[in-house]
Amino acid sequence: MKLALKIDVNTWRGTLQGVPRLVEILRRQGADASFLFSLGPDHSGRAIKRAFRPGFVKEFRRTSALSHYGIGTLMYGTLLPGPNIGRRGADIMRATRDAGFEAAIHCWDHVKWQDGVSGANSAWTETEMRRAHERYIEIFGDAARGHGAAGWQMNPQALRLTQRLGYRWASDCRGTHPFEPVWNGEIVTCPQLPTTLPTLDELIGTDDITADNVHLHLLRITAQAVKGAAKRDHVFTLHAELEGLKLSDTLERLLTGWREQGYELVSLGTMRDALDPALLPRHEMVRGEVPGRAGFVMLQGEEFLSTWKEAA
Repeated sequence: MKLALKIDVNTWRGTLQGVPRLVEILRRQGADASFLFSLGPDHSGRAIKRAFRPGFVKEFRRTSALSHYGIGTLMYGTLLPGPNIGRRGADIMRATRDAGFEAAIHCWDHVKWQDGVSGANSAWTETEMRRAHERYIEIFGDAARGHGAAGWQMNPQALRLTQRLGYRWASDCRGTHPFEPVWNGEIVTCPQLPTTLPTLDELIGTDDITADNVHLHLLRITAQAVKGAAKRDHVFTLHAELEGLKLSDTLERLLTGWREQGYELVSLGTMRDALDPALLPRHEMVRGEVPGRAGFVMLQGEEFLSTWKEAA
């Protein structure tokens, strides 16, 4: 069975400090992964607007966000100018690819996308996605093969663009297994590889789960898939700002445990290569909630059963 590691790099600090540390850990563990980079300005401080949303302040305190992101990061875009991650971090991004890891697109401006895309129009959405797409080409010399939306936030135009921009895979939602996405009856031919496991920041601070024992909770979940009759692959999303810094020891314990359970730790591209898109089920993309995370995210919805296809 495969367990794909999806690494979201949200900030300049995560790029500068977390990414090199994660490369070291992964190479030591013999694990592959996909690094999804934020390619424009770091405006993390503008997330303060979320303080008015239900549950945000509680989540902020529970996850100790200040200690993970640092006071400087939480001032970018407000009291401090936001560093342009794609320009300042290009050498780090290329070094990550040159170390053998898959690079892909997370977003242009993380906070702007996460807070704005659900209500954005087509022009706004295409501008943001094309900025990231073009910056990726500028950095790496060729087009990205995959996309994973910031905060698991999407809209219909963004979903269409994953197909139009030629991505081989996308990981824009939470779910249980790979699928071909459908939005209000419209089929998009870019396979979705959803995050299947809870993230560390969703678990720590709930039900007596701490940074010291959270790995045991996740390993129990994946052990059930190993022992169960319906074995399945998983996608785990981690963050350069968390597992690449203060939670690096937790990540080491997780990777060791997953290898002992028999999982092959792979990139999203490798997981995509093992799929036959023609055989993927079609599922609606819907908005909903996940435990431990404030607000709504994109979810894998019910299977879409097309009658016109069979009739044709």
